[in-house]
Amino acid sequence: MTTRRQLLQQASAGFGYLAFADMASAESKLASHFPAKAKRVIFLCMRGGPSHMETFDPKPELTRRHGEAGRNKGTKLLGSRWKFAKHGQSGIDMVELFPELAKHADKLCVLRGMHTDNENHPQALEQLHTGSFQFVRPSMGAWTVYGLGSENENLPGFISINPLTALGGLRYYSSAFLPASNSATLLGNANQPSAKLQLGNIANPRLDNAAQRAQLDLLQAMNRDLLAQTGDPRVEGIISSYELAFRMQGELPRVMDLSGESKETLQLYGADKAPTETFGRQCLLARRFAEAGVRFIEISHQEWDLHGGLQGGMTRNCGQIDKPIAGLLHDLDQRGLLEDTLVLWGGEFGRTPDDPTQDGRGHNNKGYSMWMAGGGVKPGHIHGATDDLGVAAVDGKVHIHDLHATMLHLLGLDHEQLTFRYGGRDYRLTDVHGKVVKEILA
Repeated sequence: MTTRRQLLQQASAGFGYLAFADMASAESKLASHFPAKAKRVIFLCMRGGPSHMETFDPKPELTRRHGEAGRNKGTKLLGSRWKFAKHGQSGIDMVELFPELAKHADKLCVLRGMHTDNENHPQALEQLHTGSFQFVRPSMGAWTVYGLGSENENLPGFISINPLTALGGLRYYSSAFLPASNSATLLGNANQPSAKLQLGNIANPRLDNAAQRAQLDLLQAMNRDLLAQTGDPRVEGIISSYELAFRMQGELPRVMDLSGESKETLQLYGADKAPTETFGRQCLLARRFAEAGVRFIEISHQEWDLHGGLQGGMTRNCGQIDKPIAGLLHDLDQRGLLEDTLVLWGGEFGRTPDDPTQDGRGHNNKGYSMWMAGGGVKPGHIHGATDDLGVAAVDGKVHIHDLHATMLHLLGLDHEQLTFRYGGRDYRLTDVHGKVVKEILA
């Protein structure tokens, strides 16, 4: 549980976690470059690399050749243990582990030709989030808030629910050299996921609002004097962080309070009982944050790195996320939010078709699947393909840089124009790469 005091302390370090986006628009002096299809993003991050041949990319040839020698010494080809079927009018293939999500197949745009540059978790996760695995760079959430600002001055523009903390996790949500106000507010911890996220010390029991305001005004006056003397942008970040922390006292607890949600809504998300309660409540929070004007929301789900225990692990993981994600898509749709909310699902890479254990799969960065929904992408659409065994993308290839360019495009931002000058050169999320995948635009 993160307390209000901890948030203020972390922000005071200059590169804290709070995405104090009320200042982001003024700091960046940027706006959308053209009419946007999406106003916000919900990223469902599956840490560990979900197996594409066990989710959205059926491989009958792999199943037919099950047990044959694999590409590497001591490995054998492993066909999927689960059946696939076509769903919806679009006929999108989906594994039987997703019975609830299958009902929303016509909302999905499945990218089967994904590929990235590294097959190690820390580097691939960092490239997924920031576009680079070699250098500290701003996250895609930070770039989004920097470019568009916030829709609600009383809430952070970028929130990460159940954030990753291992493998360089905090770098995945950092603003790096962008203004500190663009970093994420972190709620919870992926290593200890909780169904009931709280923000402690959000109220001051000793001072009323008027007294707090007077105290803060004195503190901010001293901070502005320091800023005038030093010109240090970190001090500016502190000033904005304190202001938003003051305003958040009324707004954030209200948005995070699920007590007013109906029994039917909790059941829709699976937020009323195990095994879906934790992820279900987090998806429900994501909808509430989106509705309240948060620009970029990320939810993390762990334990997809199934080198062994594939059968049990896939059954457990899919059982935890299937109903919550289906509920999220349905709820966004019925509220009229899905059309301008881009939902993105996936991990840092995929898995190999062979393995020595015959109950697991290795890392594969050459071909895997992700999907998008809403926010201006083609619904009920499959783009790209991997080869017959699922080793590598062979058609409709989409690199991580292309994914980022497309996401920004849907938000009304030209990835080549969304830049920040630092250290004598202009930086952008896609570096010198990236092409918008026009084939998936609605």
